[in-house]
Amino acid sequence: MDTQEIRKHFSKMNDMQQKAVFHTEGPLLILAGAGSGKTTVLVNRIAYILQCGLCEPWQILAITFTNKAATELKERICKSVPEGGADIWAATFHSTCARILRRFGDRIGYGSHFTIYDTDDQRRLMKDILKELNVDEKMLPHRKVLAAISSAKDEMKSPEQMKTESSFDVRQQTIAKAYGIYQKKLKDANAMDFDDMLLNTVLLFEEHKDVLELYQHQFKYIMVDEYQDTNRVQYRFVSLLAGGSGNICVVGDDDQSIYKFRGATIENILSFEDTFKSSSVIRLEQNYRSTKNILAAANDVIQNNKQRKGKTLWTQNEEGEKITLHTAYDEREEARFVADTILDEVAKGANFSDFAVLYRMNAQSNSVEQALARAGVPHRIIGGHRFYDREEIKDMTAYLQVINNPDDSLRLSRIINKPKRGIGDTTVGRALDIGAGIGESLFEVIGHASDFPELSRSAAKLMAFHSLIAGLIEASNDDDTTLGELYNLILEHTDYKNYLKAEKENADERIENIDELLSNINTFEHEYGEEANLSAFLEEISLQTDIDNYDAEADCATMMTLHSSKGLEFPTVFLIGMEEGIFPSMAALMSGEELDEEHRLAYVGITRAKKKLYLTCTRSRMLFGSTQHNKVSRFAEEISEQYLERTGVTKAFGSAENSYSSSKIGIGTTAKSAYNPYGVKKPASSTNAATGNSYKVGDKVKHKVFGIGMVIKAEPMGKDTMMEISFESVGTKTLMANFSKMEKI
Repeated sequence: MDTQEIRKHFSKMNDMQQKAVFHTEGPLLILAGAGSGKTTVLVNRIAYILQCGLCEPWQILAITFTNKAATELKERICKSVPEGGADIWAATFHSTCARILRRFGDRIGYGSHFTIYDTDDQRRLMKDILKELNVDEKMLPHRKVLAAISSAKDEMKSPEQMKTESSFDVRQQTIAKAYGIYQKKLKDANAMDFDDMLLNTVLLFEEHKDVLELYQHQFKYIMVDEYQDTNRVQYRFVSLLAGGSGNICVVGDDDQSIYKFRGATIENILSFEDTFKSSSVIRLEQNYRSTKNILAAANDVIQNNKQRKGKTLWTQNEEGEKITLHTAYDEREEARFVADTILDEVAKGANFSDFAVLYRMNAQSNSVEQALARAGVPHRIIGGHRFYDREEIKDMTAYLQVINNPDDSLRLSRIINKPKRGIGDTTVGRALDIGAGIGESLFEVIGHASDFPELSRSAAKLMAFHSLIAGLIEASNDDDTTLGELYNLILEHTDYKNYLKAEKENADERIENIDELLSNINTFEHEYGEEANLSAFLEEISLQTDIDNYDAEADCATMMTLHSSKGLEFPTVFLIGMEEGIFPSMAALMSGEELDEEHRLAYVGITRAKKKLYLTCTRSRMLFGSTQHNKVSRFAEEISEQYLERTGVTKAFGSAENSYSSSKIGIGTTAKSAYNPYGVKKPASSTNAATGNSYKVGDKVKHKVFGIGMVIKAEPMGKDTMMEISFESVGTKTLMANFSKMEKI
């Protein structure tokens, strides 16, 4: 079959996609905009090369960033080219390098059975090294050292280079010394970490030209996906391999480069034409995912970046609905708007899985989780944990639970050595055994630990912890101590935040979550007034931890950070927290380069939406324990007014014309004061003023989404009622009455 006959098989692709498929020789940069079918182009380009007989399958190397992407690529190639498709090297950077090092690692001093250290292995090893160097973890945490070493490896710096560059900086000198010992111990153990696999392959190529020439000769065609996310050592790896045939094709989108914090270097894609001479650039600008309005908004935002190759997405899809920019009074009302909108659309025929809620920081998920749970909207979090399931939140709520109920030995066991107090599991086990024998709780036993010979070595530590908890219990019983003050006393007397800094990765994010729990406590006290007490708060949050777990295939809404959303798409997307200082972040406002990356992140978020996009912001937001009044995000303001529909708060505070444009958001004639259960002062009313209904066991109800059901449990909670309802169609659901959108029948 001649080339022209083969090309007819690709006639369904658009002109630029075909151009990319048929361009096989020399360096090629495919700038693939969001939703432009880049995977389709990669698969078809490989199929075309093989059908034309330009090389054997094993002479093609296709590098992806995830195993999932590599598997999908290989499966699609095998469908297109049944014979030989499985022989293509379709793999991640790490698995490609591992394959090379298993064969030639002995050239640089490694056996073929070398071990790959994961994050936990690295942590344990570095902790031992810092002890060896008499370094105080509180002054220089092991995670900081490992992060610095990883950055050095990305830049291909040896321990000696780091030491030379650190000059008179004592901290950097210590890190350089630890780096040297770390590498020696890895080598002695015939082990590598993930960064080593890339770096050692580059070193192998540079030091042993025959090995490099072998692979340069083997790979006649090299393709790299998500090229905008490569770092310096990955760039070096592919450029060395491409030095043979010169047939390197990279696919990427400079407008979606959002992983600088992982070491990604946008310069790799921006300078491609300078690096690879005589290269060609093909732009894939036709989008198959989103409506015209959504794409116009994305183009409006991204054009404000100076450092970019430049392209404009377009589509033959319908114009679609305008983008809704909704302003709420506060973060609780923002979350309620999300929950209500989802319920309204599902009642009209949508699926829960059609909706995604995206946010800049994990801490923002908190209020949305609560609103979705109260409204009975099934949901899951991708790339993070449910707020109340996060380790640090579980630790802090365990302290509160033990203060509320010191006989809770399970929660007490969790925190007795958090932060570390030298009380090991063996000691706790002995104390539990003693308690079981004499009929005392763990808390009671440790209060007089010195009476038991089995606990003599740890008695002083156990009794000191008992005194700490007893003091906090005493404070909680003082009517003048608020829940917020009690929470701060726990943080102060346990020094928990410094423990996170010294012991945990992502300490800053964990501390943000700790502060966000204080926001919950403050809001709870404001809402419940005189009824706010520790028992009521713990009962309130139990709703958040008792929600069913939903599998990945279930019909449920998705919540995730903007970074986690890359590569995904949803019919309807909510971008919440569109405010200056949140998105863009406060740090980005101080740096032009950081602000460019935030623009790219906004572009990624906007282009996840296929049919409908909601942008939400608030007039007042409580975050990390303090109230903020932020301006609307520049990213929302950069979108032309013709593509926007503004709803929610339309006038300044105090104006008689404040309005929620309720007809636009599907809440009918619900009064504003009822719709806003958190943000404004409410008049005294019956338990369920928002709905005008009160519920009792046996009541028959009709829910706009779940249908007919019967109340089987109803418990007053503050100014609301938590109900268990058995629905005929979906089984038992736990709902809050004020959020439930039900009527008695």
